[in-house]
Amino acid sequence: MKPIQVGLLGLGTVGTGVVRIIEGHQEDLMSQVGSPIQVRKVLVKDMHKQRHLNIQPELMTEDASEVVFDPEIDVVVEVMGGIEPTKQLILDALEQGKHVVTANKDLMALHGPEILEKARANNCDVFYEASVAGGIPIIRTLMEGFSSDRIKKIMGIVNGTTNYILTKMSQEGAAYQDVLKEAQALGYAESDPTSDVEGLDAARKMAILATLGFHATVGLEDVEVKGISSISKEDIGYAKRLGYEMKLLGIAERQDDQISVVVQPTMVKTSHPLASVNGVFNAVYVYGEAVGETMFYGPGAGEMPTATSVVADLVAVVKNLRIGVNGKQGHHAYRTKKLKTDDQIHYKNFILLDVHDRAGVLARITQVFAEFGVSLESVVQQPNPNNPDAEIIIITHEASQASMKKVLDHFMSLDVIKEIKSAYRVEG
Repeated sequence: MKPIQVGLLGLGTVGTGVVRIIEGHQEDLMSQVGSPIQVRKVLVKDMHKQRHLNIQPELMTEDASEVVFDPEIDVVVEVMGGIEPTKQLILDALEQGKHVVTANKDLMALHGPEILEKARANNCDVFYEASVAGGIPIIRTLMEGFSSDRIKKIMGIVNGTTNYILTKMSQEGAAYQDVLKEAQALGYAESDPTSDVEGLDAARKMAILATLGFHATVGLEDVEVKGISSISKEDIGYAKRLGYEMKLLGIAERQDDQISVVVQPTMVKTSHPLASVNGVFNAVYVYGEAVGETMFYGPGAGEMPTATSVVADLVAVVKNLRIGVNGKQGHHAYRTKKLKTDDQIHYKNFILLDVHDRAGVLARITQVFAEFGVSLESVVQQPNPNNPDAEIIIITHEASQASMKKVLDHFMSLDVIKEIKSAYRVEG
């Protein structure tokens, strides 16, 4: 049968992996789709750059229009990243009737609805498995594997950089800044790590997962975000002493058609499967009404894991092309988005207080919790050898986010409390 012609936008780490898989797995791909898949044209920034890939010079171009407007190209694979001009190139490709596979989480989180609408209008596929969790097939799982279930909660470690940092802090007792420098030297963190360490990368991914899982359009502005840059060695030590691991979690929950989506440092019970996900690995925990609890684990980034997801999407496009159903299987956000208020969001909390060591302090603190309807699971008061006063460690039962904000605000004005040193969500 006629070969499927692919145009590639970008030849960086992931793009190189895509070419390697297409060229090296032709027999396997042929058996799945019934025709050869060929790379026809590749957009690069510099035609003369030395590459760890044997690619014919005539396949490369520095002109994006040679990919997007080539009438022989059936599928455009976008692995160049960024918002502009990437967004316009994808829209142009769809307007030309070309199917699109992308690994661009930023673009899909910010402009996914517009791109998917353009795809539907032109009977085209847009697949974006590689935009979340690298080699873990979580997007296709949510769209197909859970199509008969009703998802209640999605909770995951979806950023490898922050998980690497927190793992090293936990296992080696290292300080945040020291581990960040090491992660940058190893290539796990960018020279400007803000997107990773402040939770923005994870927030974009959670917006995509929540949209798919809850069938409502969740934007980046709907995700409450807190990063890991303020986590101390002391926080990690207390978490371990109490039987928890510190993880940057994305948590999306639905109850009675109302949803909440957050990314924040969370103390996870060591018995929970997410607590043992270490290094640069990712994992996504999905709770379905029918299936119960499931977890998906694997490499969250890297040349070949991410390229594997990209090529899997490419195979799906070609299969749809063979049976004439392109543009028919895209996700449709048919539910109206209803966000939970702070009164409707409930979870357990860890609080570390630096207090004056004198009689009646604990009674005044517990009185504040009682005043705002927050019950306590455990309270530990102990001297700190580095502190002439005392520290109080509190873990609450589930309480509303609104109540906890009132408690912490009240603590700020309480004369017996010197400092609220830490406050974290607790899971598991």
